[in-house]
Amino acid sequence: FKGKVILITGASRGIGATIAIHFANEGALVSITGRDETALTEVANKCGENAKQVLQTVADICDESQAENLVERTVEKFGRLDVLVNNAGIALAGGIEKATLQDFDRSFNINLRSVFHLTQLALPHLKKVKGNIVNISSICSTRQYPALLVYDMTKAALDQFTKTIALELAPSGVRVNAANPASVKTTIYQSRFKTKELLDEYYEKSAPFHPLGRVVEPQDVADAVAFLASDAAKMITGTCLMVDGGRILNGQ
Repeated sequence: FKGKVILITGASRGIGATIAIHFANEGALVSITGRDETALTEVANKCGENAKQVLQTVADICDESQAENLVERTVEKFGRLDVLVNNAGIALAGGIEKATLQDFDRSFNINLRSVFHLTQLALPHLKKVKGNIVNISSICSTRQYPALLVYDMTKAALDQFTKTIALELAPSGVRVNAANPASVKTTIYQSRFKTKELLDEYYEKSAPFHPLGRVVEPQDVADAVAFLASDAAKMITGTCLMVDGGRILNGQ
């Protein structure tokens, strides 16, 4: 990835941060965005020894003007855009009886609408270099978890988005894929547990659901994203790659 320009959303922590650092270690020029400036700066410091390799933009990608500015800043600094990683997302708990319309709107706005818009903004630049897109989806796109109803819906829609635009953009040489992890050790679960002990207990109880014996680490997802974005996957498009340790195989 030396010299390639990678734009990663939701890069201030968790999966997005790990993806950004992974690409930077591979020699890529990375444009990272998130809403937490302090956390984003920490990630930027891990991505490169000098400002030439990293561009950080504090932004809310649900805001149309901020999303436009993000793409413009990226291309202005680096002169091109090779890969868009749509990672930013939220997972709000609640089934049909507890989820609110506010939860619905917020989830679809972040998990889907912002992806739709940012992809539209990035496409003219990706087409120029026959670049590609990797969306971060979830096994929730194909499994039914009532406690995560709205999240399930957004990820199912994201998979359909991935496959449909992959078909549309194939003649332009732009590939589109998704990485679909199972439970990942990230901060996304911290809001659901009051203490670190309860969070660790959740991971411990979740491990047996994965035939390979453990929950997914952020680096596992970063490895999959890097593969899908690389020339090694040059004949792969419209694929939603399960990064789940086999969890989907046992119906959990």
